Amino acid sequence: MNTVIGVVIGLLILIFLVVIHELGHAIMAKKAGVKVEEFGVGFPPKAKKIGNWGDTELTLNWLPLGGFVRLKGEYDSSNKKGDYGKASYWQKTKILAAGVMVNWFFAAFLFMILALFGTLPKVFDNQFVINADYSISKSPVTVTYVAKDSPADKAGIKLGDEILAIKNEDLTSDNLAKITEKNAGKTISVEIKNKSGKSEKSVKLNDKKVEKQGYFGVQYMTNSYIRSTWSSPLVGLGTAVQYTGETLGGLGKLVADLATGITKKASLDSNTRTSGEKDLSNVSKSVAGPIGILGVIFPAATEAGISTVIYLAALISLTLAIMNFLPIPAMDGGRWFLMTIFKLSRKKLTKEIEEKVLFTSFLQSFSFHYQFVNDLQFKSNYGKIVS
Repeated sequence: MNTVIGVVIGLLILIFLVVIHELGHAIMAKKAGVKVEEFGVGFPPKAKKIGNWGDTELTLNWLPLGGFVRLKGEYDSSNKKGDYGKASYWQKTKILAAGVMVNWFFAAFLFMILALFGTLPKVFDNQFVINADYSISKSPVTVTYVAKDSPADKAGIKLGDEILAIKNEDLTSDNLAKITEKNAGKTISVEIKNKSGKSEKSVKLNDKKVEKQGYFGVQYMTNSYIRSTWSSPLVGLGTAVQYTGETLGGLGKLVADLATGITKKASLDSNTRTSGEKDLSNVSKSVAGPIGILGVIFPAATEAGISTVIYLAALISLTLAIMNFLPIPAMDGGRWFLMTIFKLSRKKLTKEIEEKVLFTSFLQSFSFHYQFVNDLQFKSNYGKIVS
């Protein structure tokens, strides 16, 4: 049931983030005198017309994967009154950039909210703060996984339990693994807290390190959180800037690994080819598409609480902004780049050329749309294994 709830919440958030992205395009298009023929939630086929926004038709559609805006004369070569193609180069630039800016500033807004309530994860050692207005708090050690038939499982420790103390031990977020190793084979008294309240569990630890269990049999997370008051708007913007840099750096590494892997795969040396396969495998593992986000990440985030869901929504919104900013064909940045190349070359960008470029690259671009969410999400010490 929790998985289903997480998937539903994730789907609603993804739809919302794409819809506000498209809303940015629509508002800027209207300001530029471009007719917005349809603003849709979900993708066609159309399910129902729900109203009008001036001369724009508002619709609900059957495929719940985001939303879209349909502009009159959407191709660069269109030249009638109210056509997107008739707008000036700078008007088109602002229309294409509007969706990016909405997602980026919405991410900054969510970071601001988290900082204001003291739940903004401290991911980087040098994370942006205003020195005169911040404090750091640490979360309890929270169980994120319990290995089947492990000492923790036999003692009744469950996913989501908070480990508050271990009798006769000075428990911190960094030494749980050392405590369990030191007490291997012994029975320890563990104080936990969950929805039912506080309780103590007697846990007979493994006498040696067991594969996929360690001595205790749990994975856990612990985080540091930033709280700011009057400076929270600046912290929100600074965090968005910092995360943008990290994401672009991650993209550069991904492209480098992909190029290296492909090059090695073409080698005549078997060891080099094996190394190339490993590089390509790492690239594949780093990409979390829509299915990965909805089926794995959001259910886990939902279990962790509302602040984690908000944090994940901020990361996805930021990723949408960045991926649409880059010159990837079929994305906003790709359309702007194509338009700019033809403008500088003083050649006409025909409908046929634009359709060909967009069609051949759409599926590839879609698969990369959410790729860095997983990496950023789990830089916060999630999933440490007690060994």
